[in-house]
Amino acid sequence: MSEGVHAVTTSNIPRWDRDLLFEILNNINDVVLVIDLDTTIVYANEAYAKILGVPVEKVLGRRLDTIEPDSKTITSLRTGRVSNNGRSYLDSLNIDVVGSSFPLYHGKKIIGAVSIFKNITDVVHLNRELERSQGVADYLKEQLVQWEKLPLSFKEYVGQNNQLKETLILAAKVAPTDSTVLILGESGVGKEVLARAIHNSSRRPDKPMIKVNCAAIPEALLESELFGYEEGAFTGAKRGGKLGKFELAHGGTIFFDEIGDMSLTMQAKLLRVLQEKEFERVGGTKTIKVDVRVIAATNRDLKSMIENETFRRDLYYRLNIVPLHLTPLRQRKDDLLALAKTFLDQNSRLVGRELSLTPQVVRILQAYEWPGNIRELQNVIEHASIVCSNGSIEVHHLPAYIIPANNQNLNQIDEEKPFDVKAAFCRVEKELILSALAAFNNRTKAMHALGISRRSFYEKLRKYGIEL
Repeated sequence: MSEGVHAVTTSNIPRWDRDLLFEILNNINDVVLVIDLDTTIVYANEAYAKILGVPVEKVLGRRLDTIEPDSKTITSLRTGRVSNNGRSYLDSLNIDVVGSSFPLYHGKKIIGAVSIFKNITDVVHLNRELERSQGVADYLKEQLVQWEKLPLSFKEYVGQNNQLKETLILAAKVAPTDSTVLILGESGVGKEVLARAIHNSSRRPDKPMIKVNCAAIPEALLESELFGYEEGAFTGAKRGGKLGKFELAHGGTIFFDEIGDMSLTMQAKLLRVLQEKEFERVGGTKTIKVDVRVIAATNRDLKSMIENETFRRDLYYRLNIVPLHLTPLRQRKDDLLALAKTFLDQNSRLVGRELSLTPQVVRILQAYEWPGNIRELQNVIEHASIVCSNGSIEVHHLPAYIIPANNQNLNQIDEEKPFDVKAAFCRVEKELILSALAAFNNRTKAMHALGISRRSFYEKLRKYGIEL
């Protein structure tokens, strides 16, 4: 047998015919593999070694059913069927292949099988990456479409943060239903604003939304506040009795703010109303049916409270049908300037003059962690708007607690290098970027006003530590 021929001699084919055949097979770019009746590999061409990275000598004489028991070659041998352009995964080599397999006949008797295939692993991986990229693109497109289709009540919720968008999109989906909603988030993130947006986009917008602040109402009064009372129910009871929050909210929405502050006793009574849709007034015996949509909110960790047995597990599952998580402001700094601009506009109308933020103020607002979230930002802007005597809010107009101790050094020129042109240029450039961001409240408009490219704009943001 000539050099480069890889086969086990199994026939009496004339030598010149066999050599010619092997030369033809070895010049094929695809892998050619031949097995006999007991699946022993009797031939593999040179492409086998090139494509699969395994020397041909190592596979000749080995049984394919011990290497790849699920091979399509074996299937063709066993069934006599031809497989065309079939795709397979070779476990022994961790590769994807595509090709054809067919049985070999001697007369009418099957004596072996042949496979011709190529390695498509790179193609498969590329296809998977393309599918993943397409999936991500489709998801982002869907999110954009859903965001654009949000009801007006949700679009008034200021912000472009991705986590916020996902929450608002989910809220918009659940709003038209009567499903119970649980809004989770720290104090000041806007839980009541979201609750009202859900109510306004529900099937009950023309009906009342009644708020119950579970933390503000004393325990002794909460039951009568929720369910009302009959005349003479207790000392000091109003003549003729009083309607409770549930009756006032009939046909509309009842919003339980800070529900984590409700006692276990009241939790049990509330659970019964949520399940049965009925209750009795304090001091009364008549059962009152009620149709309300329930929205609850809390800044507390209800799961931990369940473990500590301070919140009922069954009530939690009854409330937690559709949970909505509102991100704290420190994790959505990209919305801070938009929120500040909204509050500035509101206060501009109140004080009768246009208001703006200096770059130094923007820097301080961006650096602050905002433990009180959006409500704290609103209060800070209101404070500064009142104190400010002209239209430009400067550092000394802010509440003292928000101004960092080293603020007096923020704009000082290095006394050791008072004529450092590069340092001075950087200070001016940073102030211009902050001013543009404060003025336009839009990254694209800011970079256009600055006359720099998008790439350069974001490089400078990183250089100067400006967070958006």
